[in-house]
Amino acid sequence: MTNSNSSNSRGLIRSMLVIGSAQVVNIALSIIRMKVIAVLLGPAGIGLLGIYNNLKQMVGNAAGLGMGSSGVRQIAGAKGDAETLNRVSRVLLAAHLIQGTLAMVAVWLFRVPLAVWLTGDATLSTEIGLVGIAILLSLLATAHTALLQGLRRIGDLGRVTVIGAFVATVFGLLAVWWFGKAGLIWFLIVQPLTNLLAALFFIRRLPREAAISSMGLKEIWATWKPMARLGAAFMAGGLATTGTLLLVRAFVTRELGLDAAGYFAAAWGITMTYVGFLLGAMGADYYPRLTEVIHDRDVANRLMNDQAQLGLAIGGPVLLLLIGWAPWLITLLYAGDFGPAATLLQWQTVGNVFKLASWAMSFAIVAGAHARIYFFMELSFNVVFLALIWLLLPTVGLEITGVAFLLGYVAYFATVYLLVRHLRGFRWQTLSLKLFGFQVILSLSILVIAMNSPSLGLFISPLVAVVTGVVGVRIVLQKTGPEGRLATKGYALYNKLGWPIRS
Repeated sequence: MTNSNSSNSRGLIRSMLVIGSAQVVNIALSIIRMKVIAVLLGPAGIGLLGIYNNLKQMVGNAAGLGMGSSGVRQIAGAKGDAETLNRVSRVLLAAHLIQGTLAMVAVWLFRVPLAVWLTGDATLSTEIGLVGIAILLSLLATAHTALLQGLRRIGDLGRVTVIGAFVATVFGLLAVWWFGKAGLIWFLIVQPLTNLLAALFFIRRLPREAAISSMGLKEIWATWKPMARLGAAFMAGGLATTGTLLLVRAFVTRELGLDAAGYFAAAWGITMTYVGFLLGAMGADYYPRLTEVIHDRDVANRLMNDQAQLGLAIGGPVLLLLIGWAPWLITLLYAGDFGPAATLLQWQTVGNVFKLASWAMSFAIVAGAHARIYFFMELSFNVVFLALIWLLLPTVGLEITGVAFLLGYVAYFATVYLLVRHLRGFRWQTLSLKLFGFQVILSLSILVIAMNSPSLGLFISPLVAVVTGVVGVRIVLQKTGPEGRLATKGYALYNKLGWPIRS
């Protein structure tokens, strides 16, 4: 392995460790939040919080015009150009302030019909209206965290995540304990507010390399337009995903009741939390790093393979464990009456193997600014997922939401690979294919075992996870090289096991 490849892998691993550590804290706090809400409010409370979050994400994506993602790309591309960085960050903040305010007003004005459509209960209109405040705060926070991510201030980004999650958990649980169901909305408001204040604190500590000059309308328009044009496609893709999820939640609620929506929300929440831990750790530094080299096909392809291999090597064992332990985890994290969510979680976890493998490739579409193609790529999952649920939910029941998730990401993986191969000349390395193939075979095997014998699945999955984890750590060490104290100890350990690592 060349020094540059080892350096790339070490950089990716360092960033994954920093963001991963922050996400571990976030997950722990999320477990506490969901457990308390499940005990105090039951499945209906979990389902209602999921609907609030979905509305915030969908309207926030639309109002943001995808400029958070395009802004990170612009900032990463302008690294070292202080004047451009100042201009982009200021326009991004002003745009999110104006667009977020309009979204907040719109949600408040339409709060009653939204409450009836989403929950069937007009008495929740005030809480639905307050989601608009959360949307504005989220967009303002995104404008600031985009600057941190674009500059690859990964440590500061991790601190913002931890601070926001902690404060939101404390205030949100106090609100639920005091106000009951009406207190759920405080989770949505407090976290983005805290993120905004924390991000502001870290940004003010950044060195100022250029004086801030005034900007005319022409210059503002020239900066806003390319970000909005590129971001609009990203927004449309994100909107399609959040809109699809909102439709599914509403459909499940109307067809099977709010408790069923709670089971779906419980499984989805674990899926997004634990896989979000992996993907968030992968993407925080990888996206701006890939943006910097995207026009060098050989370097970009090596980086994509490196990221895919590291993601599968580290994340694969966790997913295998999650499939077998899903029933126990659902009971632990929520409550005993959330049993139906376990089956959904198992199907979704197998789908996440395909999602994890797709993730490293899909960033090439974003980094390469293939805006319209990005939208088509995102639709490949949404169309399959929504169509299967719409057609089969009345006859198959809630389990189809898990099966549809898996099949949706199979379609997504195939679509992303074909697009990236055509646009960027991407090719899988042999190690990438082996890791992906083994993870698919093992995850499907454990799924079949766990479905037929939950106790056997509970026993086998940790054994398989340990074995694949040992293999995965060896791959990580092989890619990063022996530099560093922990790496040296790792090399020595595998030597003692009779399986020496040759870099």
